[in-house]
Amino acid sequence: MSPEAPNPSTDPQIGLPLLYRDALMLVIDKPAGLPVHPGPKGGPTLTDRLDALRFGLPRRPEAAHRLDRDTSGCLVLGRHAKALARLNRLFADGRAEKTYWALVEGAPPEEGRIDLPLARRSDDPRSWWMKTDPAGAPSLTLFRVLGRAENQTWLELKPVTGRTHQLRVHCAAMGWPIRGDAIYGSADRRGAALQLHARGLSLPLYPKREPVAVTAPAPAHMRDGLLACGLAPEAGPETDKSLS
Repeated sequence: MSPEAPNPSTDPQIGLPLLYRDALMLVIDKPAGLPVHPGPKGGPTLTDRLDALRFGLPRRPEAAHRLDRDTSGCLVLGRHAKALARLNRLFADGRAEKTYWALVEGAPPEEGRIDLPLARRSDDPRSWWMKTDPAGAPSLTLFRVLGRAENQTWLELKPVTGRTHQLRVHCAAMGWPIRGDAIYGSADRRGAALQLHARGLSLPLYPKREPVAVTAPAPAHMRDGLLACGLAPEAGPETDKSLS
């Protein structure tokens, strides 16, 4: 089953780039600062825009996984209930391969793994803040350096597990917090822009086909930092050094 209409341009109905579309799923490029679901403080959410993504189906699509409000990039939507259930299983079973870009403070080694269990900071069910904890849930992140500049490093991060705030807590625990992180780093909450981007996804959704691979371009709020670290101005999915 081939995609109906892959389209990297911004969809005028929702004001967001539509990266991929087929009969089962959509992948959009979520901007930083837009929450996926309504929160206690109210305000605009992605949920408000989902009716425009029906493309002829009777029900609107739903998010198949989490993506923090302050994280930009690839977000998968299931187009109907059966598709959503299949996608949910892929993410729950760890079969969806996720790749992130981050600009971090300091100078990490060229590559490695972060194997630190994570637990909630508080017993309050409303709190999503996390901490490293030997008694917490096993959590594993793979990383490699893609470029460096003064006082910052461009990392490719691959979460093997999918814990809340995993990449942010792991990077901070290693001594190189993600730039713009006002919870786990030193950024000022009033003007911080989290330098974390869901760069790509590989989803083995169809048993007799290669996994569906989707990438999201570098977001505007990270572009200057990425260029300083060596991102080629013309880089795209076919030429980007991080995918070599």
